[in-house]
Amino acid sequence: MNRLVRGSDGREWVIRGQMEWRRPATADDFEHDVAASYAPGIVMAAVAAGLAIVLLVWMPDDVRVPQWVPLAVLLLALFFPLRWILRRPWTVVAETEGDVTGERPSERWVGTVRGIFTVRSEINRVVKSIARHDLPDFEGPLHPVE
Repeated sequence: MNRLVRGSDGREWVIRGQMEWRRPATADDFEHDVAASYAPGIVMAAVAAGLAIVLLVWMPDDVRVPQWVPLAVLLLALFFPLRWILRRPWTVVAETEGDVTGERPSERWVGTVRGIFTVRSEINRVVKSIARHDLPDFEGPLHPVE
């Protein structure tokens, strides 16, 4: 997701957002950046699938399952993966090469935003801030990087 905006000082800024598959390491949690194994999650998913298969195989023939029950089970099974996908962290970068005369230096602002809908609104907010004030808002998630 890339946007191009011109500040009132004449500099052109490129604002881009990129989804991160892993949570970016920050200074707050540098001690906890060791990733755990995926094995417990895989084992629990296999156990749940095995129990569901056993339940379906041993179900008596007289039992009538309403049509909404499989749909409800499917929605329940898809809830957490969809939530995980929609709440991924995004790295938002706003950068400029500076102006032609060299009066204004090049700048780079970087920040992390969670969720695809939040990142869209934050990029729009950064675009408006640059168009009005020549810089991203200091109160937002973006911070200048050397």
